[in-house]
Amino acid sequence: MTVTLLGATEIRRLAAELDVTPTKKLGQNFVVDANTVRKIVHAARVQPGERVVEVGPGLGSLTLAILEAGASVTAVEIDHRLAARLSQTVVEHGVPAEMLTVVDADALRITELPGEPTVLVANLPYNVSVPVLLHFLENFSYLKRGVVMVQAEVAERIAAKPGSKIYGTPSVKAAWYGEWKLSGTVSRQVFWPVPNVDSLLVGFDRSEGERGTEDERRLTFKIVDAAFNQRRKMLRQALSDLFGSSAAASEILIAAGVAPTARGEDLTVDDYHRVARHVAQIEDAVVTD
Repeated sequence: MTVTLLGATEIRRLAAELDVTPTKKLGQNFVVDANTVRKIVHAARVQPGERVVEVGPGLGSLTLAILEAGASVTAVEIDHRLAARLSQTVVEHGVPAEMLTVVDADALRITELPGEPTVLVANLPYNVSVPVLLHFLENFSYLKRGVVMVQAEVAERIAAKPGSKIYGTPSVKAAWYGEWKLSGTVSRQVFWPVPNVDSLLVGFDRSEGERGTEDERRLTFKIVDAAFNQRRKMLRQALSDLFGSSAAASEILIAAGVAPTARGEDLTVDDYHRVARHVAQIEDAVVTD
């Protein structure tokens, strides 16, 4: 199968045909460089025969690069015009129609994916990148790895480790699902229109097995939100509203093996999970009594 990729001229022609003007509201910045989309596919280790989900395929630049690697694609597109045109575009570029499934929907609202893809590859809109990532990891357990292109600042926060100034809520919540690392840089000049922010690739490999139950995840994330809502405060203070008082928070933290004087940025996802499990044990004991 010989697949031809989109270039800048054709991308602009397609946009004009569909009367599409890239909008900030939808975070539309189309990649117009073939080497860049191939770089993303290579970073994601896409293999022939795999099923990939792509969020926000737009005019199809990255879609064609994934298909060129021999994978099939489930593409989730919120813009009805783009969703309607994508299948025609891939056929025109040498791809059998059955290798692409288009889902015309908001990525934040879907709860099932045709074909149960195991790999996520996407150029994510800057304004919804973290919510989309967390939504997909929460709802689609069959996703085992992926690489996404996001705003550089967002990528750095997602991949940040405990103790750093940029470590925060996205870092901990992403780490719940697996290991994350920065996977490459992307020039502003490969986009149309050229964005006013830098982009990076960030990738993940999902952990084997589930870290905890869904109830544990929800409680852990609630604790994480509270901790970083007042990140400059010690945890016994930051969590005082959540647990009733600073004294109660201290007692829970100590019992979970966490120093009450630590701050949110000092804890790993395992630390937060341990606190959540201890809280759940206390609640279960109260119910039992």
